[in-house]
Amino acid sequence: MERSRRAGPSPFGRAWFRLRAGRRGEGHGYGWRNLVGDIAGGAIAALVALPYGLALARLVGLPAELGLFTSILTAPITAILGRNPVLIGGTSSVTVPFLKSAVAAQGIGGAAKVGLAASIFLMIFCVLRLGRYVAKVPHAVVSGFSCGVGAMMVILQLRTLLGLPERIPGSGPSTPIGQLGAALSSLGAARWPPILLGAIVVIGAMAAARRWPRSPAPLLGVILAVAAAWLLGWRERPLGRLTLDLPPLAGFTWQPSDVREVLPAALGLAFVVSVNILITSRVVEHFQGRHRPLRAADADGELGAYGIANLFAGVFGAPMSVGIPARSLANVRCGGTTRLSNFLHAVFLVGLLWFGARALAHIPMAALAGVTAYVGIGLLEWSTWRRLHRMRRLDAAAFLLTAAAVLTTNAIAAVALGCSLHVVRHVASRVAALPRFSAIGQPEGEPR
Repeated sequence: MERSRRAGPSPFGRAWFRLRAGRRGEGHGYGWRNLVGDIAGGAIAALVALPYGLALARLVGLPAELGLFTSILTAPITAILGRNPVLIGGTSSVTVPFLKSAVAAQGIGGAAKVGLAASIFLMIFCVLRLGRYVAKVPHAVVSGFSCGVGAMMVILQLRTLLGLPERIPGSGPSTPIGQLGAALSSLGAARWPPILLGAIVVIGAMAAARRWPRSPAPLLGVILAVAAAWLLGWRERPLGRLTLDLPPLAGFTWQPSDVREVLPAALGLAFVVSVNILITSRVVEHFQGRHRPLRAADADGELGAYGIANLFAGVFGAPMSVGIPARSLANVRCGGTTRLSNFLHAVFLVGLLWFGARALAHIPMAALAGVTAYVGIGLLEWSTWRRLHRMRRLDAAAFLLTAAAVLTTNAIAAVALGCSLHVVRHVASRVAALPRFSAIGQPEGEPR
């Protein structure tokens, strides 16, 4: 009994106590300046989330509005239970490889199964206090995965950007490299309007991000593309009708084959999501000027909060919510300081869907493909490529192997291969440190 008292509450219990203490702390000295900052931060975060959510949901094969419902459904829960009050979650590029495969195999029901199972794994990580270890994944592996996903996002949008049909006859392998070859072999059928619309989005977003760092750059790029299409009279395929109605529950049945097909993908997704959440939370705190190391209990609690929140998204087949650096940093830059900014981010998204659904339906698909390409280009880890020749050989190899594996195999194998290099190096160093024995069984170097 005494030992139990000393051990303290569970990670979920600590998350609840932190919530109460955090709410009291946030209320101290809260004034009009804080309120204006939270409103501005929540509004800008919602504007940043709008094109990202729509584009990424379409990329994985889900209805576009589900990319926004992820934030709407999960933000209140992560705001209440999460450790970092200004960490804003939503549909993330790191989930694309896992969800796209699940949707291709089983439709929305497949996305729901993988998402729900991954959410349960997140809560298991929390209860077993594994978050503190997940946060130690080598940075080279994380960078390589990000680079591979960025390249994959650009490749998967080439058909839309080039104006090619969704299904190219004889497209070959379904891997990103195979799809790249199929798209390049069909360049003769490419059309200029979608190419130019996608280029306007990418160039406009880059210019806006450079000139106004706090602005929703992708949204400004989309507005430029829509205006250009209207002025030039281009009638490209639009996004289509969006609805604010609560999506229906995803229908699915569990099969014995899911043990080997769904659970490994869900475990891989949970692992990648965990790494992303914890790294993003650390980056946001660093940006706020808090340079203390991430506490082990906080890492565990953050995973538990996102595990609970993603159960609500999973039952509708919506993508998992992951900490998003772009909208979290936009929130902080615009003055967001408390959990209210996270709530308002979801409220503003509801308002955008409610009042702007008719206008959003006319966005050309090529413009959304441009948003995806813009995100992918930003994930290519340019800084890592520039210093690749100065990195340790082990880190450089892990980076390159992980990035290449994302494009040629699958996301689970990519992370496993990247981490395996560090595991082999660790085991080899341990073996080398063991004492060596002579022929008579005495450690070498010791006096007889």
